[in-house]
Amino acid sequence: MAKKARSIHTCSECGYSSPKWLGRCPDCGSWGTLESSTVTPRTGTAAQAAVSGAVPQGLTPTAPAQPITRIDASTTTSLPSGIGELDRVLGSGVVPGSVTLMAGEPGVGKSTLLLEVASRWAQQTDAAGKPRTALYVTAEESAGQVRARAQRTDALQDTLYLAAESNLDVVFGHVEQLKPSLLIVDSVQTMHASGVEGVAGGVAQSRAVTAALTTLAKTSGIPVLLVGHVTKDGNVAGPRVLEHLVDVVLNFEGDKQSSLRMLRGIKNRFGATDEVGCLEQTAEGIREVADPSGLFLSHRGRTPDGSAVTVAMDGVRPILAEVQALTVDPVAKNPRRVVTGLDANRVPMVLAVLQARAGQRTNEKDAYVATVGGMRIAEPATDLAVALATYSSLHESPLPPKTVVIGEVGLAGELRRVPNLARRLQKARRLGYERAIVPAGEKITLEGMRVTQVGTLSEAIAALR
Repeated sequence: MAKKARSIHTCSECGYSSPKWLGRCPDCGSWGTLESSTVTPRTGTAAQAAVSGAVPQGLTPTAPAQPITRIDASTTTSLPSGIGELDRVLGSGVVPGSVTLMAGEPGVGKSTLLLEVASRWAQQTDAAGKPRTALYVTAEESAGQVRARAQRTDALQDTLYLAAESNLDVVFGHVEQLKPSLLIVDSVQTMHASGVEGVAGGVAQSRAVTAALTTLAKTSGIPVLLVGHVTKDGNVAGPRVLEHLVDVVLNFEGDKQSSLRMLRGIKNRFGATDEVGCLEQTAEGIREVADPSGLFLSHRGRTPDGSAVTVAMDGVRPILAEVQALTVDPVAKNPRRVVTGLDANRVPMVLAVLQARAGQRTNEKDAYVATVGGMRIAEPATDLAVALATYSSLHESPLPPKTVVIGEVGLAGELRRVPNLARRLQKARRLGYERAIVPAGEKITLEGMRVTQVGTLSEAIAALR
């Protein structure tokens, strides 16, 4: 006897399901996000046999299982996208048949980046020497808007095709006609799948669209790049199943006040997730930044007071950053602590250690501590740079030129070792720095750089003289 269809209510924010409608989602706490959909339960032959106690009878496989050593490895050979920073994050390039979801805030440049990817892809040739074809599907903008952007960023190519469609069936028709070697869909939350209840961007629609595009990629070998929206918390919008369906999840982030954009891997079935790509948003489009350290250093003839250069790790990439501190007489009774680009709770702690363990009267001054270029640093390896920059500002004495300082400061005034110290120093040496002040404990010998190892904050201050 066939079971009757029933209604189920699913949260569009987190994917929580309930048999009845609720005003507030019990899982994520969002209001008015439960959407109704109809589900028809199905019971397979194997499941019926298992319930009845009989031996389950399976279906004949369409293809027999093979030894893993006989699987063709060329099916996962990556192809260059034309943008080196994107290839770095993906592992080594775009894998045929893969599905990549790129998420980011509105206006960060997701569409501009993927349009550039499509253009670079269309400029290359395949193994047979024929030009590659790319299909860019936009459901958020008109074809004229995308064409105007492509003209502004010099992304016009004869083998780059554009379709302004929001119906998934029509998109599949374009794929059958053109047979492109790359498909870009902008965005998955604005596509609509026929025969599926719910509005575009809802739980059911987003799941159906992503599942259909994933099936297309796996069966045809066409790599698919999807644009995804994010919630106010910065997470990928829609049910969590979207991230499970795709092969790669990338987060494209950046401060609207800065031109720098960071491309981070959240999930990657073909490579590591600790790689970071650096790009710059310009009037001519997205530009690669092979070495972003220059964006975070002030270019002056001499080292100013209250400035210290450190090396921060963003994923596995070392980046030189400048920390600046300004100490002035307090205007109010209680001294102020204003922090930009650093941990607002950790900087006051470092200033307290600087006073208690090194005898510097930081409690008598207003302190303003910031990074240069809008860089954000969360790791404690920059503690020593904060302390020495503040010391330099208090005494109006600049640090020695071409010097980097790296280290975590403890409450007892000791300096703690930081990970990847040798890699950080090698990066600084390549950029012309000749001296480093680092925590003691790790033996490091670097040609062309004088490395001073100290155990406490007081010893680090003494090493500056």
